Amino acid sequence: MYYSHFGLNQAPFKITPNTEFFFSGGNRGPILEALIYTITHGEGIVKVTGEVGSGKTMLCTMLQTRLPQHIETVYLAHPNVSPEEILHAIAFELQLGPARGAARLEVMHLLQDYLLKRHAEGKRVVVFVEESQSMPLATLEEIRLLSNLETRNDKLLQIVLFGQPELDDNLRRPNIRQLRERIAHSFRLEPLHAGEIHEYVMFRLRAAGYRGPDLFSDAVIKYIARASAGLTRRVNLIADKALLAAFSENTHTIKLKHVEAAVRDSEFSQHQALRVKPQLAWGAALVLAGAAIGVVVYALILHGGGNDSPAAAGAKTAPLLLEPRRPPLRLTSQPRPPGLPPFQPSPRRPLLPALQ
Repeated sequence: MYYSHFGLNQAPFKITPNTEFFFSGGNRGPILEALIYTITHGEGIVKVTGEVGSGKTMLCTMLQTRLPQHIETVYLAHPNVSPEEILHAIAFELQLGPARGAARLEVMHLLQDYLLKRHAEGKRVVVFVEESQSMPLATLEEIRLLSNLETRNDKLLQIVLFGQPELDDNLRRPNIRQLRERIAHSFRLEPLHAGEIHEYVMFRLRAAGYRGPDLFSDAVIKYIARASAGLTRRVNLIADKALLAAFSENTHTIKLKHVEAAVRDSEFSQHQALRVKPQLAWGAALVLAGAAIGVVVYALILHGGGNDSPAAAGAKTAPLLLEPRRPPLRLTSQPRPPGLPPFQPSPRRPLLPALQ
């Protein structure tokens, strides 16, 4: 791959959550700290919303690694289940072993006894629910009933709901009003703006071992910002493919044509005004197919020892440890400035002669 070309020791833009790559900019760091505070102080139900690919799973993963040892965590990745099933799922994760098909009341008693025991030991239990916008309303109501488990002074069970904006639509329904009123804190992961995206991509490159100068110009970053709508998962996909295209040309500069090809090759380019003509889509496919072939050819050339290692170019530059700016802690998200103008992909067909 392109790792040695850019002086990297691992993939910088994998979409699988890795806490080494947690970016605290874009208000992510303050939200993480606020979540830790609310959970450790028994603040009841907490809600975190954000668009698909905004970093909710990364935040949830980071939260689990940062919580104190006395807090036991339960992670539910697929909450599209019935009220009875979610009780059994929580009991299973806590290794309570209810009999298969046990009645709801029996499982609830098992949970209550376990939580009371943990509370007496000075411990807490928190349940993280991913994709909670997909949870049936009846199951959301069961979540509310679980939040009723408490002593005179403390909640026995903390619940954190992670979901897309549709979760807010569900919570606005009249028949779910009681749950909505139980939510103690709400947080929202906003899309990154262009300046934050520049910090984000360089932060991940540094975390992966890169020590050279900036690879992405302001014009390229602005293009990525419009194409990705500020969503980190999309930024990762675009940046990864752009690095591959640059590597295939044996250059250390990410050019606009590399990013254009990456955007056209991405599935999300069919949404949010990214309408690509068929001939352009075929062009992008050929560009990135050529990039893949170029990777193999270039690797063979390097293996033959005919070229100096391009990684040395990055190594000549003194290490720069980029730290994202951390805004002040805010327990509620503030409105963002007006967004970027609607993205219009370049009608120009990208030309990468070296890839053909």
